Amino acid sequence: MKKLLYISVLTLFLCSCGGGDEVLIPENIPPTSTSLLEPTNNSLCIDNLVQFKWSESTDPNGDNITYEVQISKDNTFTQIVNTLKEVSTTVSVPLEKGTSYYWRVRSTDNINESNYSSIFNFYTEGEGITNYIPFSPELVSPELNDVVQQSTTILKWKSSDLDTGDTLSFDIYFGMVESNIKDEKQENLLDLSTYTITQDTSDSSIYSLSEISIPSSSNFYWKVIVNDGNGGQTKGQVWNFKTN
Repeated sequence: MKKLLYISVLTLFLCSCGGGDEVLIPENIPPTSTSLLEPTNNSLCIDNLVQFKWSESTDPNGDNITYEVQISKDNTFTQIVNTLKEVSTTVSVPLEKGTSYYWRVRSTDNINESNYSSIFNFYTEGEGITNYIPFSPELVSPELNDVVQQSTTILKWKSSDLDTGDTLSFDIYFGMVESNIKDEKQENLLDLSTYTITQDTSDSSIYSLSEISIPSSSNFYWKVIVNDGNGGQTKGQVWNFKTN
């Protein structure tokens, strides 16, 4: 009996001398995304020393926040001219005159990053400019790398110009060979001469090409070139989608 009691007490002692309570490290949650304030979208900046402003983010863990500001000459951010790290929500940056720019911001707590904000575009006024080139077209639908289930689709994009009096026209390259679209070659392209381009009634910056037939199990590539009728032209990137 004493032997049994001794074993029980020893077992209790060993259990009580095991590891203490586990220390839980709180999960790091990224900061909230920010919203762009200035320069506003589709704006003209008279001074090429441009002041950027955005809304303040919050961090659920109470961590210090740093903002990454990206400024690019294209809306895909492959021609980035500045990437800035800021602790405040404003910064002034000297930029070239007579140039289209695109900008976005994300916040970080040095561990996790928020999603990027929406992308705004603006134009810096040049010396004696009488005509501004259009902004780069933005994809609306089908979305990039989307899989289209139907046998037809409507190509839709967004385009704008600071010169509100300009009438925009578009050259559209559409086909199944990406290199031909990129290099603007006419080989193996779908003839779009019979299709009609229309503006959205609720948003005049959105344009669409009338419904086209597309075969199944195929990859398609397309590109939009924007013309303003006054010699200004902007070429968009190559977009793609698949059919099921």
